[in-house]
Amino acid sequence: MIFKHSYLYTIFIVLMTINSNIHSQNKSENSTKMTSSLIKPPYLKAGDTVAIVAPSGILRNREREVQQAVDLLKSWDLHPFVGDHVFSKANHFAGTDLERCEDLQNAMDDSKISAIWCARGGYGTVRILDKLDYTEFKKNPKWIVGYSDITALHNQVHNEGFQSLHALMCVSLTKDLSEVKKPIETFKRALFGNPTNYDLSYSTYNKLGETSGQLVGGNLTILHTMLGSKESINTSGKILFIEEIGEYKYHIDRMLQSLKRAGYFDNLNGLIVGDMSKMRKNTTLWGTSVEQLILDALEEFDFPITFSMPAGHEKDNRALILGREIDLNVEKEKTSIKFKN
Repeated sequence: MIFKHSYLYTIFIVLMTINSNIHSQNKSENSTKMTSSLIKPPYLKAGDTVAIVAPSGILRNREREVQQAVDLLKSWDLHPFVGDHVFSKANHFAGTDLERCEDLQNAMDDSKISAIWCARGGYGTVRILDKLDYTEFKKNPKWIVGYSDITALHNQVHNEGFQSLHALMCVSLTKDLSEVKKPIETFKRALFGNPTNYDLSYSTYNKLGETSGQLVGGNLTILHTMLGSKESINTSGKILFIEEIGEYKYHIDRMLQSLKRAGYFDNLNGLIVGDMSKMRKNTTLWGTSVEQLILDALEEFDFPITFSMPAGHEKDNRALILGREIDLNVEKEKTSIKFKN
């Protein structure tokens, strides 16, 4: 009887060891897959076509900005194509979920289109993510451009294995384009294959250090709402960019705490903080700056942090290539961000 129990116990241990090894191997393979180099869509050249679509909020009285976007693309010798449902209306959204998805899907599937420029953010992209099919996109990848709510799409594109472009949208264009000269310039340079490296001004809140890694991220709220879904990004070994608008400080802290508890920062290489715009004031004051809030929330981590990136919901919203390897050097006098080829 003792022998029988010993024999069964031995078999049990062997089976558990095999299962553990398989689990570890799968975990390692998944980690390698998530951190491997992403595919870079072909850069644009004169004569290429750019589709303008609206996967999110309604474009009420925004015809001027879309026409400006069309004219801007033409000035770069590109052919603009405006989706059929860009100006459709369905309550909060630029058309029904099916209409918005149809425009985006058609642009993704069309081999003659080289880039997809989102007209605006707002809210709504998450509602169509599960409807999208990347079969044809993978055969003819193209740049997807936008920020804010489009972060949800950036996440999905990233996990499908492709780089994308965090940059201004059509509604970002002002009547006087000189007001957004730098964002337009960096957007164009990124599209045509000459991305801008940045030397940023010093912030007293910066956490010094030098690192490199794949750039990921976008709007903090959207990154937070992606937790637990297949669009959540594996940040291990990467550099995270965040920006936000219209939030209370305690909301910022709550999102950072949630991301932290989910392991978002455990193996992060660095953090780039963009604009924290139009912060709302709670009746109970937080007591510190939003910069200090971020430092306090992440105090146990030793990766470099910079607070001086002009990207987000301000007019000066400069282009960042998500999924691209970058060098980040946060020094006493300045911060440098360099995109690798």
